[in-house]
Amino acid sequence: MLKLLKLAALFLTLLPFAGQSLASGELIVIGQVAPFSGPLAPTGTHLRSGAQLYFDSINASGGVNGRKIRLVTVDDGYQASETVRQAKLLISEEKPVALFGTVGTGNVELLLSEKVLVNAGVPLVTVRTGGSALAKGNNPWLFITRASYADEIAAFLELYSKHGYQNYAVLFQNDAFGLDVMSSVEELIGKHNGKIVVKASYEKNTTEVAAAVKTIIRALPQAVILIANTAAASEFIKQSREAGSLAMFYVMSTVDAAQLVQRIGNKLAYGTVITQVVPGPENGLVPIAREVMDLFAKFKPVDVRPNHTFLEGYLGAKILVEGLRRAGPNPTGKKLRDTLEQIKDYDAGGVSVNFSPSRHLGVDFVDINIIGRDGRLIR
Repeated sequence: MLKLLKLAALFLTLLPFAGQSLASGELIVIGQVAPFSGPLAPTGTHLRSGAQLYFDSINASGGVNGRKIRLVTVDDGYQASETVRQAKLLISEEKPVALFGTVGTGNVELLLSEKVLVNAGVPLVTVRTGGSALAKGNNPWLFITRASYADEIAAFLELYSKHGYQNYAVLFQNDAFGLDVMSSVEELIGKHNGKIVVKASYEKNTTEVAAAVKTIIRALPQAVILIANTAAASEFIKQSREAGSLAMFYVMSTVDAAQLVQRIGNKLAYGTVITQVVPGPENGLVPIAREVMDLFAKFKPVDVRPNHTFLEGYLGAKILVEGLRRAGPNPTGKKLRDTLEQIKDYDAGGVSVNFSPSRHLGVDFVDINIIGRDGRLIR
């Protein structure tokens, strides 16, 4: 009898810990390694906040197959080596079923070359890069939820070649991202009766573009293609306009239009062309944009605003959750990967998603906007 009482007491002592273990086991952990400091901090922050908004809405309605989602984020400062180090550490400590929202072509390429994903059996869903090598590489553990940079460049060149643009200058970031997109520009520009009259570069994680400005202005291009992030693109356009350049400037989805306007003002930003890989949150005609604005009003995220990057994070999270839902109540990284490959003709709210074992770039939406006199985007 005494032995039974001791066993009962031991059971009651351990019961709280058993409860904690059960609660922890019910959570689905998603890990994000992205820049939350440095020049690309706004990109990482808005991707995270957009994803968190969708996860919050799912958790509020009971979770995925009865399990709630926990997003764990770590800062890599946009340094590729740090991306790898932090990803390994996060996977070891938090045991996520997936990684999410990594930023940068070189950062993602190093994750793949170091075999971080395959060794851990963890897929990476949504990356802030449309690098051609990644898009064409079709890595079985990488799921890209945006159009490729080549698709963005092609859409721009196709439209503006019809308006008589032929002579282009190119500013590019001197790293894997810049060189990847430059190769796409060189491949595509001749197909649209254009030519590159001059190229110039700047170093990653800097805004040191003064030398590039002088080089490009001397060539008198009709348009300048900026393969750059928001901070560097803003500085280049500002210095170019102040030096008297009348060229048209084109930036990719790597640039946030509102931040560009905030940095240099309406007058200098006016006329800049930008390609987008998701609908604008203010576009009430698109269901996913209405979703974002409705949930933003309901959950009231702080220190962010609903921009294109925010919606890109939201879209990626929605696709990830759809994969988790189809994977069942006890998803593993491999089960999630296999399930994501089967998503076809999924309507994410006006954006079509299609994956397969031979196609891991699942979204091909591209839109073209221009910054108007009031600093707002015009379609």
